Amino acid sequence: MSTAIRWETRMSDAGMASTAAAALAAIAVAAAAYAVVYPYLGDRKQDVRRRGVVDGRRETLTALEQTAATRRKSVSDTLKEMEERQKKAERISLRLRLQRAGFNVTTRTFWLASAATGLGLAGLTTLLLSPGLTRSVLVVVIGIIGFVGVPRWFLNKATARRQYKFISELPNAIDIVVRGMKSGLPLNECLAIIARESEEPLASEFREVIEQQRVGVSLGEALDRLAQRMPLPEVKFLTIVVAIQQQAGGNLSEALGNLSQVLRDRFRLRLKVKALSAEAKASAAVLASLPPIVTFMLYLLATDYIAVLFTTRTGNFALLACGIWMLMGVLMMRRMINFKF
Repeated sequence: MSTAIRWETRMSDAGMASTAAAALAAIAVAAAAYAVVYPYLGDRKQDVRRRGVVDGRRETLTALEQTAATRRKSVSDTLKEMEERQKKAERISLRLRLQRAGFNVTTRTFWLASAATGLGLAGLTTLLLSPGLTRSVLVVVIGIIGFVGVPRWFLNKATARRQYKFISELPNAIDIVVRGMKSGLPLNECLAIIARESEEPLASEFREVIEQQRVGVSLGEALDRLAQRMPLPEVKFLTIVVAIQQQAGGNLSEALGNLSQVLRDRFRLRLKVKALSAEAKASAAVLASLPPIVTFMLYLLATDYIAVLFTTRTGNFALLACGIWMLMGVLMMRRMINFKF
């Protein structure tokens, strides 16, 4: 009897253990299934909220993209218009060259000065060289160089010097415009302040812009004429910014502030390039000036020794060949040290 009771107790314990094991297995299977299915279920409210945020971001990005596309189109249209104007006015007159150099003279005065320079150099060559065919040829060549080359070279140097001064003062002038507009002054009054207070050549150029506006010329056209007198990328940037603001609207003071920072960065880059290329330019200048200086010193110290180059046909051809090779070397060195950025 006791044996049967023990047997039944053991059977009941085994059944309970199997039941517990089955329950644990079912719970484990359910947990695994829930872990697998849960990422696909999610919370509907969270999905709706996430979808709303994503849609809002998409709408914001779409609006920004449309604004950026509009600005890019305005910039491209303005650049095309300026390129078309430059192509139409590709031939630069002598009067415009004189304006760019800052010379308030007529073309007749310039040609008279060029003729005087050519005659002066030709007369000096006649006095230095002995009579002969070589002297006649050199007198004609040097006279032509003095009439055409030297005045144009001087004009280009004066233009480059004036443009450098203009670029160095332009960011400060734009800052004056930005501060004036933020304080409530109109753009024309800010430009008038630049025309009164700035240094030359900035004051004279913006004074010309103000005077053109007084006779009925629009600001955009006046700035276009300024870009013709000062054909610089910085002036074109200013013209484009003002033209876009007039066409599409926007915060002009902020755009001009960004432009001022860009111009300062470009000017610093220009100075850095100039500093890094100073050694190469000095070496090129020494190499280019050494042969003429040595030739002149030999002409003064030992005239009979070097006179063969000027009195014989073989010496003339040798001198011409040396001059051509020197010119090629100078042009090559200039190309190597002339950096564009």
